[in-house]
This record gives sequence, structure tokens and C-alpha cells, in this order.
Amino acid sequence: MTLKLCVAQLNFVVGDMAANAQKIIDAAHAAYADGARLLLTPELSICGYAAEDLFLRPAFIAACEDAVKTVARELAGLKGMTVVVGHPTGGDRRTRSVAVPGRHNAASVLCEGAVIATYGKRELPNYQVFDERRYFTPGHAVCVFEAGEADEAGRKLKVGLLICEDAWYPAPARETQAAGAELLVVINASPFHIGKGDEREQMMRERVQACRLPLVYAHLVGGQDEVVFEGRSFALNADGSVAARAPSFIENSLVVQASRTQDAIYLEAKVAPERSLDADLWDALVLGLRDYIGKNGFPSVILGLSGGIDSALVLALAVDALGKDRVRTVMMPSPYTADISWIDAREMAARLGVRYDEISIVPEFVAFKASLAQEFQGLAEDTTEENIQARIRGTLLMALSNKFGSIVLTTGNKSELATGYCTLYGDMAGGFAVIKDLAKTTVFRLARWRNEHDPYGTGQAPIPKRIITRPPSAELRPDQTDQDSLPAYEVLDAILERYMENDESIEDIVAAGFARADVERVTRLIKINEYKRRQAPVGIRVTHRSFGKDWRYPITNKFRA
Repeated sequence: MTLKLCVAQLNFVVGDMAANAQKIIDAAHAAYADGARLLLTPELSICGYAAEDLFLRPAFIAACEDAVKTVARELAGLKGMTVVVGHPTGGDRRTRSVAVPGRHNAASVLCEGAVIATYGKRELPNYQVFDERRYFTPGHAVCVFEAGEADEAGRKLKVGLLICEDAWYPAPARETQAAGAELLVVINASPFHIGKGDEREQMMRERVQACRLPLVYAHLVGGQDEVVFEGRSFALNADGSVAARAPSFIENSLVVQASRTQDAIYLEAKVAPERSLDADLWDALVLGLRDYIGKNGFPSVILGLSGGIDSALVLALAVDALGKDRVRTVMMPSPYTADISWIDAREMAARLGVRYDEISIVPEFVAFKASLAQEFQGLAEDTTEENIQARIRGTLLMALSNKFGSIVLTTGNKSELATGYCTLYGDMAGGFAVIKDLAKTTVFRLARWRNEHDPYGTGQAPIPKRIITRPPSAELRPDQTDQDSLPAYEVLDAILERYMENDESIEDIVAAGFARADVERVTRLIKINEYKRRQAPVGIRVTHRSFGKDWRYPITNKFRA
């Protein structure tokens, strides 16, 4: 017995059921023509992942169920072809914010125009960005179906179906094996963070070694608001060895050959090579930006180019994601802008071939100070005047956005958001925060990586060397550097990782060797700047804990430890 199966690693759009269904139909026809007789699509492929409170709308569920019927009908002529599609099902009454009994994160098995089985996801994740218990109730049954042609003994391949989180627990796979499965297939929508791909493969390796069954992992690809799905679908043989791996961050049809040798199933296919963590990180940011812009219909982007490292990295990402013709930069010098900032900003824009304009904010800054002179009489200049400069720049960028339809990309990083080293209605003004989840030290590392690699064929290092090597500065007062008011970024980011990402206490961080003054200062800044982060634009999640759905702390809060 041999069965050629295909993993349709596709990029879907949330809520576009007609287009998503057509993608599945097209993929099934192409796979069938190539000899495949089983097609796997990702988790919730019909509606896209994650649809959030759309799952609470009966009309949304009904539209999904209609789309499943459309796929089944359009594939009825493919004799012997089995297709697995993910979709929500059930829950035909209105609710406010609770899961309806019978509303499942489900998958249906389609064959020759009929739905031959429907499986409800058993393990519903409710951590990090996941909130599935808000929408779904768990299934309890197992699903084993037959696929392919019968062998000489009249046996078809018995396939056990699981959905994402189900495979992270022993019981669903064990019970599916007991029900007769010879092969496990897992359809998934598992958001990317650095290192998650290796983590998935290792967990699935433990699963197959425990149940002694091979496994095919069908994964979603694409960006959806703050999360990115990297694809990297794969297959493992029963001994845990990698039998197949799809490329990351692109749509792909991964073809896997399943063969029965005696009483065991063996898988073989192409194996895409492993990638570096920084290559994954770069492509995750590029894909997240490209899909946010494309899926929301923005024609182009605009950003303030300062001559500093953050805006330089965002510009390089934007050009890789969208191409130079859809990216515009504006340099907005103040009285404190150094000459080298002008020079470096101009050079980088020229290297990448993007539109570059200069609009001085000096007249506006002088006018603001004149308007406030009587109110501020006798008071020294401080962060108030610094923030005025940032807000002038934000106003100019938003005006250009309104006039020309380009979305403003903000350039703030995770270290700045954590400590409040950013200005509301100033440098925080914009529609999408590309590097929101990158610590400052990661910004520098990724800039160096991009200068040393050319994944999109630009032909040169995009970021001038001096932008990477000069001390970072907001340039809002004479001779300013970031370290005037913050610990060294290596210290700051290490404290941030321990406290914010790993939930270590202040005392634990001090015990690890950090100066108490630094720890107290950084954790205090994290706490008091929650109100700012609530007003920040959405940005791409690339760590296991970002300032977004992963981080849900009250603004009014007296607890510190």
C-alpha cells in the first residue's frame, strides 16, 4: 500500500470564507492531478485563524458551514480524494462571551461530495495569545478515517485526526491509536515565536515515539494582526526521525509518500534545511508586515527616518516586505538633530531607492514654545519640550498618512515600550508597530544580520555602518544619549526578559547578580507605563511574551514584586 498525501500550507484571510474555500478547492485539484489522494489543510482553514469574537456570531458560523459544503460540492468529482478542512461548527444561538455547548473548533473529512466525519478539538489552549475556551467547548470523540486505495489484502490506510493542541497531550494520540489509527495527522495554527519551530518538532517527536505511529503536521502560514504563522509543516516517522519539512514563511504544497511495509507505515519526502533563529526572525517580521498591509488594503507605508537604528531597521524590513515603491520616508530634523543623522538617513534612503523627504520641525517647535511661553514662564525646559518635538513629528506623519493613504509605521522597540521611553501622540503615533516585540539589543543584532545577508536580493547592505555603531539617541536635547536616563541596554534587556517574559521576581533578579537599583528602576518603569502601552498600535509578536495579548496587567495597580 502506498498513499501520496499533500499538506496545503496556505495563507488564509480571516473572514473571507469564499476566497479561503476557493484556495482549498484549487489546492485539492492540483494535488489530485499530482497523484495525491489525501489533502490536509490547516486548523480553521475555512475562516482563518484567529477569528476571535467573530466566533460568537451565529451568522459567521453559518457562513463557515456553508463554505464547507461548497468545498465538498466542488470536489465531488475527485474520485477517491479525501480532504480535511478546519472550521468552526455548532452554536446556533446568540451568546455574549461564553462558549456554547456544541460549538467546536472542528475539522471535517470530505470525500466525493460528502462529509464523512467531523472531529471536535479536545484540548483548548487558554494561555499566551490563545483564548479558545472563550469560544469553544472541547470535543470528546476520536476520529479515524480511511484514505487511499486498498492494498492486496483489502486494507486502506487508517488515519487518525488531531487538531493542534490535542497532539501536545498524550491521551488524544493514545486513544486515536487504540481506535485503529496507523498514521496521525495534525492540523495546526500555532503562532510563531523565536525557537517555536524546534519546540514543535521535539514535542511531536515525543508523541510519535510514545505511540509508535508516524505523524504529519500540517501548519498554517501567514500574518494575522499581531501573530505570524511560519508554516514549516513536517512529517515524522514512528522512530521520531524527520521524514519531511516544508519551507518556512511561504505557501507550499508538501507532498509526502506513505508506504506500508509489513504492518508499519513509513513516510518519505523532501526535507527543507534548518534555518538560523535570526533568519526566522527576519522573515517573520517581513511576513507579518506584508500581510498586515496587504490583507487590510493599505497601498503603501510611511515612516519617520531619523538616522537612528530603530527607524533604519523598520525601513529595511519595509522594503523587503513591500518593495521600494510602496515605502516613503520623511526626515524631520529639530534644532538638536546631528549632521550625521541627516547624512546617514539620506544615505540609507538612497541605498534602498525609497522616496525621501525632509521637513524641518524647527518652525513648529518655535511656535509651540512661543504659544506656551507665558504658561511656562520661569520654568526650566525638560521632557515637556522634548515631547513637543516628538508630537510635532507624529502630527506631520499622520497628516501625510491622511492625505495620501499610507499607513504610518511606528519605530519603537520593546525596551522603549517597557520603560515608557516613547511619547504618546508622538513617536507612538501610527498604525502598525513592526519592531514592537524586539528588545533594543535584538534590534542591533538583527540589523547586523541583515547587513550580512541578502535574502531578498537587494544587492547591498541596507543599513549604513555608522547607524549601527553610534550610541543611540532620541536627539531631543543637546548631546543626549539613551543611557542618560536608562541602564545600558544589555542590562535593561536582561532585566526585562527575566521580569516581563519569564515572570521572575525582583528578589530573584537581584539574586542573579543584577544591581538592585537597576532592577528597582526598570521594574518601576514597566509598571507605571502600562497606560502608554494600552494606547500603542498593534505590532508583530515574535517572542513567547509580547506587550499585547500575552500581557494583561491592570493600569491601576499597587503590587510590585
